[in-house]
Amino acid sequence: MIKALLSLMVPCGSLLILSACQPDIPETIQQGMVYCAEGSPESFNPQRVTSGTTIDAISQQLYDRLLDIDPATGELLPALATAWRLSPDGKSYWFTLRPDVQFHHTAFFSPGRPLNAEDVTFTFNRILQTEHPYHQIGGASYPYFQSVDWGSLVSSVVAENSTTVRFELTRPDSSFLSNLATDFAAILSAEYAEQLLKQGTPELLDQRPVGTGPFFFKEYKKDQFIRYYRHPEYWRGKTELTQLVFDLVPDNAKRMAKLLTHECDVVAYPRNAELKLITERPDVEVQSQISMNVGFWAFNTQKAPFDNVLVRKALAYAINKDAILEAVYFGYADKAKTLLPPTSWAFYHDLPEQQYDPVKAKELLAQAGYPNGFRMDIWAMPVQRLYNPNALKMAELMQADLAKIGVRASIVSFEWNSFRRKLSEFEHDSVLIGWSADNADPDNFFRPLLSCSAAQSGSNRANWCDPNFDTLINQALLTADVKQRRSFYLTAQLYLDEQMPLVSIAHSKRFQAKSVKVTGVTINPYGGISMAAARKSL
Repeated sequence: MIKALLSLMVPCGSLLILSACQPDIPETIQQGMVYCAEGSPESFNPQRVTSGTTIDAISQQLYDRLLDIDPATGELLPALATAWRLSPDGKSYWFTLRPDVQFHHTAFFSPGRPLNAEDVTFTFNRILQTEHPYHQIGGASYPYFQSVDWGSLVSSVVAENSTTVRFELTRPDSSFLSNLATDFAAILSAEYAEQLLKQGTPELLDQRPVGTGPFFFKEYKKDQFIRYYRHPEYWRGKTELTQLVFDLVPDNAKRMAKLLTHECDVVAYPRNAELKLITERPDVEVQSQISMNVGFWAFNTQKAPFDNVLVRKALAYAINKDAILEAVYFGYADKAKTLLPPTSWAFYHDLPEQQYDPVKAKELLAQAGYPNGFRMDIWAMPVQRLYNPNALKMAELMQADLAKIGVRASIVSFEWNSFRRKLSEFEHDSVLIGWSADNADPDNFFRPLLSCSAAQSGSNRANWCDPNFDTLINQALLTADVKQRRSFYLTAQLYLDEQMPLVSIAHSKRFQAKSVKVTGVTINPYGGISMAAARKSL
């Protein structure tokens, strides 16, 4: 029950939460909310993950970034940095920090000062410097930053004084500011990190988090719940909610049941098949948003026969995308012909659309030396995500399509965190997965998903490293001229169509279901979820 969950391990006399034992607490302090999420976080540090499940649960609840993104326009806004400037050669950036930003006071940390430049340099030097005392903690894995090649781009991060930070780059990069605004670029506490080092427990930095965000960490029970409390000194102003609980419910039917019985106030990713049912209820509101995302089928291009471009193209021709859009997305998605969604300024409108052609697929398999097909695995996510609401159903449809060309496919799935770990170790033949953009820059699709750096970091699910493709997308970053950048991205999309390391399937609408008593919770087209403005009437 909501009330039971919100009152777990808290005495009946507490005035800070919504509790079953105090039905008459005044509304002004009886504020708690339950968000039903689809899985457990892999970490409590956004630097260490690319999983949307984890980012939704932690990033905007616990942390802030130097810059924010305007969800309506995609423009960059001040956040922990109030101002920034760029040198004429495009290689130096200066950021002025917001004064008097307070870190969380928790049961395990009491900050002795507000945020300053030392926290920013600590945050990014941990990623950059192999000799940094925190770099190797957790296996030196910073997948997003490694996928966009920060190690070779950023030469230094320096505190010029307590309120000014300078980033020195080795080359101009037109996506640099956008990357600082992603959910992965959360600013950590250097003071807390130093305390943990002295205690001999540096690994707790990623497990017991401290940030500057609207809520602070209270409690986590794996596969059960995460509990946050309101940060009373939040620089944007205190939240209305005094407590926020993420109820971890992988089963979609159970999440929906909890919404309808009012055990959950907000539910992530309602299945498209259920939208009509829940929209007819007077106590539920369904929110929707055109979102920057793509669902795709990636081949492990370092494994035979997927190292053969003819095989990859044959498999692409074998898949009936129209049937998938109808049976999996129920019409709430656009068929994809490239990684970029049509709303991107770099989208290649004139790129020929991949056709469903089993005859052509069989011809290509024969040319590749597989006239009788072969055996393969399709890995399907065990959780529902924006870009793929039902990977298992999609895999079943594809399995039937592939059988028509003699390819015998088995469907594989694991628990979500195990699934992602095995993917990063490239144990798969192919996988149904996807990506939700973190900013409006087209580079946010290309480098994190298909660059050589992303293959090394494990976030490139196609395990594809092509120097020609890297050259194209890197050239697009050397200029701020949008027309020039677009020409490089159009060529890159054409090259991907020729090489087919993955098959782009759909760009889905994002949905969220909530109680009508909840306001201030919106869908961000650039991913992530913020409960900072949430309110709940009784």
